Amino acid sequence: MSIAGGYHNAVLAAQTAGCDTVQLFTKNNNQWRGKLMTDEDARLFREAMRQSGVKIPTAHNCYLINLASPDAAMWKRSIDAMIDEIRRSEMLGLQYLVTHPGSHLDQSVEFGLARVAQALDECHSQTPGAAVQILLEITAGQGTNLGHRFEHLATILDRVHDPDRLGVCFDTCHAFAAGYAMGIKSDYRATMRELDSTIGIKVVKAFHLNDSKREFGSRVDRHEHIGRGHLGLAPFRFLLNDSRFRRTPMYLETPKGTERGRDLDVINLRTLRRLLSR
Repeated sequence: MSIAGGYHNAVLAAQTAGCDTVQLFTKNNNQWRGKLMTDEDARLFREAMRQSGVKIPTAHNCYLINLASPDAAMWKRSIDAMIDEIRRSEMLGLQYLVTHPGSHLDQSVEFGLARVAQALDECHSQTPGAAVQILLEITAGQGTNLGHRFEHLATILDRVHDPDRLGVCFDTCHAFAAGYAMGIKSDYRATMRELDSTIGIKVVKAFHLNDSKREFGSRVDRHEHIGRGHLGLAPFRFLLNDSRFRRTPMYLETPKGTERGRDLDVINLRTLRRLLSR
């Protein structure tokens, strides 16, 4: 949800749309530097959370951050920006901070994964006592992006000094585009078995619910409204009725806008809730 006019407005927008939880950016997602967050900003956000009943607030970090960068200056700038994201999330009392692992560019996958683990260790060392948990997001795998294989995330989790400060965010569009099938029940079960054997189901702390504009295995990250893309409704039905994830927060990242005067977030939420078994 947008933070235009104040962080608390994201909570109010989520409440208006009928959301049980909320994800936001703590700053402009395409700029390195963010507006100074004040104690009053944080107070208003926390008060809105208390009054609204919205739970498990989460942030997504800035898209410019690349913790896998082989360029020393960019890597250092990304670490500094990530530390700032952690501190801003702490001020707001957020539970999770989602990040893409990064891109290895002209280096190897192995180099990139080691770089991410080292960067996260530095972020952790400079934010001792921070309660917000960083979630590594499964990616579609465009270009040299890391995170499109479960093994990538498992390697990072294995290499960091404090894995308890990390978790995983499963994005349905990204997983589908990366080549993880979920269209029929047997495929969904096979994908979740693979997830469990490589990362561990309990490490998955959040989901992004998005359909995909592009085909299975395309490695292209293009979100679509629920049931209107190449995933269809079946994977969402399987996921929403999987008892292992009944208490795991799920966040919409579908395109914003209106349709025939109705908020598309409301339409997508209604579509998802109809899939729940009663």
